[in-house]
Amino acid sequence: MEHLIRTRDLLKTTLHQSTQLDLQIHQTTTNLSRINSSKSHITNIPSLSTLHHHLHRALPPVSAVFQVYQVVEELGSLLLDHHPSPDLHHHLSLLKRFSQALTLLTNTCNLAILWVEDINTTIVDNLYHSNVSKTLHILKQLQRFEERSLLKHGILNVAFENLKHEFTTLLIENSFPLQVPSSLFSSGDDESDVFDPLPEALPFPIVKNLQDIVACFSCNNLVDQCVHVYIKIRGTIVHRSLEGLDLDYLEITLTEFHSVQEVEGYIDEWGRHLEFVVKHLLELEYTLCEHVFSKSIEVNVWKYCFSKIALQSGIQSFIKFGNTITKCKKEAIKLFKLLDIFTTLNNLRQDFNRIFGGKPCSEIQSQTREFLKNVVNGACEIFQDLKAQVELQRLNDPPPDGTIPKLVIFVTEYANELLDDEYKHELEQVLKIHSSWHNESKFTKGIVSVEIKNIVKSLELNLETWAKRYEDASLSYIFLMNTSCYLSKHLKGTKLGDLMGESWIKRHEVHTEYYTSLYLKESWGRIPALLSNNDRNKMKGFNDVFDQVFRKQSEWVLCDRDLRWKTCQMIMEVVVPVYKALVESGDTHSPNSNKYLKYSDEKIENMLTSMFRSKLDKYGSSAKRTSLMGKIKNVVTGHFSPTNAAA
Repeated sequence: MEHLIRTRDLLKTTLHQSTQLDLQIHQTTTNLSRINSSKSHITNIPSLSTLHHHLHRALPPVSAVFQVYQVVEELGSLLLDHHPSPDLHHHLSLLKRFSQALTLLTNTCNLAILWVEDINTTIVDNLYHSNVSKTLHILKQLQRFEERSLLKHGILNVAFENLKHEFTTLLIENSFPLQVPSSLFSSGDDESDVFDPLPEALPFPIVKNLQDIVACFSCNNLVDQCVHVYIKIRGTIVHRSLEGLDLDYLEITLTEFHSVQEVEGYIDEWGRHLEFVVKHLLELEYTLCEHVFSKSIEVNVWKYCFSKIALQSGIQSFIKFGNTITKCKKEAIKLFKLLDIFTTLNNLRQDFNRIFGGKPCSEIQSQTREFLKNVVNGACEIFQDLKAQVELQRLNDPPPDGTIPKLVIFVTEYANELLDDEYKHELEQVLKIHSSWHNESKFTKGIVSVEIKNIVKSLELNLETWAKRYEDASLSYIFLMNTSCYLSKHLKGTKLGDLMGESWIKRHEVHTEYYTSLYLKESWGRIPALLSNNDRNKMKGFNDVFDQVFRKQSEWVLCDRDLRWKTCQMIMEVVVPVYKALVESGDTHSPNSNKYLKYSDEKIENMLTSMFRSKLDKYGSSAKRTSLMGKIKNVVTGHFSPTNAAA
């Protein structure tokens, strides 16, 4: 400031001397004109009128410099004495006027320098030349005053530092972490999963003050200072908002789990957490960025701010976790988790396109596109491979006890789940997207239903093939009774049953009765013939046949309780009357009459009614279809295993 005062005083002195010079030149010019008129023969006297002309035109700009400088000095003092906090708008007004005065000073100096430099070339007197040179030097110093004021400890620099501090204070004192909804800590299966309406990030008066500060910085090409502060503070707020969530699972690697079933809980959490981050946390930051920087001259600076804050939110970690799931082992159950992921992304598609649109978020856009591509391709690959996997199981052996193969239970439950309205719709969307990516001319509507029908038909062919593998025809019939009963009874009224049609269900009902009659004939057909046997040891023959059949079939299983009871009743209708007749027709007076009487009527009936029971009676008539995710874990390991899927 002392340097400025000295400069002012020197400028006043120089200006006074220049004024005196102008007066003297004017007087001298008048005298010379008179002399020239009387002595026209003198032709080489220098023309001072030209010098007077230059001085006359240079003095107003120099005088203006002095006046503008006085205004700059006055405004600078006011600006340094005034802090932004008490009255921000008054402070901004002072700063704006001071900045404008500096610009005016620079422009006025530029004009004055041009005229003074012109004078300097026409003066030959050393004294006057020295004064004019000093004036020129001072003007050039003042010309750089605006530039120097932005340097460290310069008036403008100090003013902007104070304003930046106010910007920082307003953000810190009014920014608070977003409260995490309690629904994010639940399973997400109830209505509590609905988030509360989006709160206000900052009070409107605070946003208005921030806007005005940004506008001031922007007008002086210093908006990057606001950007740096804003990103740091709001990025910290975003990070603190996520501290309430346990997001360590986002860093899981492929080496840390074997099957998607091990992390399906994380996948469900991932969907809820991502929705919160995008629809609430980042939506809030997106809107706030747009408002705070709305008065910035730089049009896209707010998008740049948001992109940096978005990166600090960990959005890339969410994408990384999703990609990890797409790269894990291919298994049938993985299809459902990929569809869950696709559903989440599809629900957020418009939000992603809007808040991550534009060049600043190009990195996030690219990663999201690659992620979606992996999800779609992975889901299509698994779905399109299901039929082939079913056919592959045909090489395996059927269950040794004639029970329902695990593959049948798995495929039917799996198909029912895929036909659920939500999964079916999402799968059709995935297949349609995949078709468009590969330039396929036409997408077949209803392709999910068509493909599932083909899978079931392939499964039926498996059953026919496995039935022929049994060496014992009776066991083959038990196997076909089980599978036909399961397909007709347990699929009736389900999505899959409706898809296959009523005639298909009826056909398997008829097959159940047909194979039951074949079983009775094959296993117990010899019993009635014993009555017509003339052998005196008819009871012994009965015992041999009965013991042989019962012993062989005691480990066989009929899974359906009603079918088991009905079959046992039919066996008793064949066996018990024959046995009673043999007992009644026997020679009770013979000394060997009791030798072959091994069983009582009650014992026979109890033995027959105990047949075909399994240790785990899973498929009784009261059994209800539960969700696939729970049941599959009790049926198969979640993927088609060449060694045990059939059994």
